[in-house]
Amino acid sequence: MRFAERLKGKVQKENLWFFVLILLSTEERYGFELRGLINEKFGFWSGNVTAYRVLYDLERSGMVKAEARDRRKYYRITELGRQEVREAKAFLQALLRE
Repeated sequence: MRFAERLKGKVQKENLWFFVLILLSTEERYGFELRGLINEKFGFWSGNVTAYRVLYDLERSGMVKAEARDRRKYYRITELGRQEVREAKAFLQALLRE
């Protein structure tokens, strides 16, 4: 396996929270729709269970808020989640400048 492919896979799967928060930073979404949007915008599929697990973890940590509406649970990013995205982006940009 090429190292670049390995890095890509690890970034995508082990940092799914980052991709979820980026999608939630533009509008609230329900869980099932996030999986398709991740594939559409970022070019990879996450497992259904994995995406929900990430959402639950983000909610527990205060980075997203959930609201039940129309038989769906909608998620929106909180200010804490926005701060995490800003810090993660700054970290990645600093790596690229090296």
